[in-house]
Amino acid sequence: MKERLIFDNFNNFLEFIETKGELVRIKHPVDPYLEITEITNRVVKKGGPALLFEKVKGSGFPLAINVFGSKKRMCFALGVDNIEEIGEEIKELFKSSPPTNLRDKFYMLLKLANTAKVFPKITSFHAPSQEIIINSPDLNNLPILHSWPKDAGPFITLPLVIIKDPETGARNCGMYRLQKFSSNTLGIHWQLHKDGRRIFNKYKSLNKKMEIVASLGGDPVLTYTATAPMPPEVDELLFAGFIRKKGVGLIKGITVDIDVPVSADFVLEGYVDPEEEFKTEGPFGDHTGFYSEANDFPVMHVTAITHRENPVYPATIVGIPPMEDGYIGWATERIFLPLLQMLFPEIIDIHLPAEGGFHNLAIISIKKSYPGHGTKIMHSLWGLGQMMLTKCFVVVENEIDIHDLKTLLWYVLNNVDPKRDITFWQGPLDELDHSSNYPFYGGKVGIDATKKWREEGYTRKWPEMIKMKHEVIERVNEIWERLGINL
Repeated sequence: MKERLIFDNFNNFLEFIETKGELVRIKHPVDPYLEITEITNRVVKKGGPALLFEKVKGSGFPLAINVFGSKKRMCFALGVDNIEEIGEEIKELFKSSPPTNLRDKFYMLLKLANTAKVFPKITSFHAPSQEIIINSPDLNNLPILHSWPKDAGPFITLPLVIIKDPETGARNCGMYRLQKFSSNTLGIHWQLHKDGRRIFNKYKSLNKKMEIVASLGGDPVLTYTATAPMPPEVDELLFAGFIRKKGVGLIKGITVDIDVPVSADFVLEGYVDPEEEFKTEGPFGDHTGFYSEANDFPVMHVTAITHRENPVYPATIVGIPPMEDGYIGWATERIFLPLLQMLFPEIIDIHLPAEGGFHNLAIISIKKSYPGHGTKIMHSLWGLGQMMLTKCFVVVENEIDIHDLKTLLWYVLNNVDPKRDITFWQGPLDELDHSSNYPFYGGKVGIDATKKWREEGYTRKWPEMIKMKHEVIERVNEIWERLGINL
């Protein structure tokens, strides 16, 4: 396998992107209450650099934000020149005899990718993430952001939350926002459809306390894999090892029986008592661009905080797109496309526009082979993992660039007969969707903008799309500079 750039800690990554002109250090003292959000929002909207706030009021720790906020920095974070490299490696591994489901595919992938290299490495020796151990934790010392005026309080927004299944012992990692309730308690936003909530319910049925870790910073690959839509029971840290081409270093926690990343900047250890009453979490200015409503969620009791000697606190803000999380979503779109194509070979490409907030819009291009093919793809994807939450699918054929939204809009509006080509359906929705009459459930729409066949009721001749001859395009490319047209 090709060697990949690996960052052993968050500071190394920040120093690297600084050498590339992708980071600005801010020495002026700034308030984590709203000010950092206002500064960052202006920078993100202009496609600006990562920011390192060296002096955060009320905290002795620096804060880094917008580190994933461009395609270039997203590639740096995952150690690649082109994000497509990771997807191509996945595709290469499954050229022959692919298994029948995504869970088996991932285990096969990891087995083929040289197991000894990609599996997590457990150590019992000194770990940078445990250089400082605080047994009387105080969350007030961290520069936790209060992002928007009507947020219920400060929220930790970029954690790798690690838990274990009480029945199988399998590790699960995810990114769930954490609201600071007090100096040692946090609210965990475990939404109804997420693995964290499913595993929590197991602990509740067993009447057993649930140990939990929130890791912050460290190798940026860890932050990405916390967001990756992995199949259930597949270890996200195993996938991180595949991306890094080197296993993630782990060490046992101080107060919990959970292995924590040795590279982390901060580690919050604790537990959730399933018998304890839920506490109101939110509102929170969310990635939809609206405040998600307050609701009741489990409470994490922090039993210890460990950190590096010179840690950097990582954060992100979400809100009206485009935001930093859109680039994380872009990486997922490109990395997981080959896996989608293994299940549905007719899929050519997928695009999840940032404006859709991940779940509101998915655009699919296919090679159409039979009548009703577009509708089949919509309904198949509505039954696949987290894509069940997608509110709108648009299916086109592979003759346009689906990442060019202006061209897409022209194509769809010309090709669609609303009565024939629009499908309405009811099903599960993302918890943050405020448009439906009821939480978690509501209407969906599928738009089949493929060319229609006679068997689909189309009795006319479908027109040919206008295209220039390739040889003419090449000739004009050769003489373009001599024409003196400045575009």
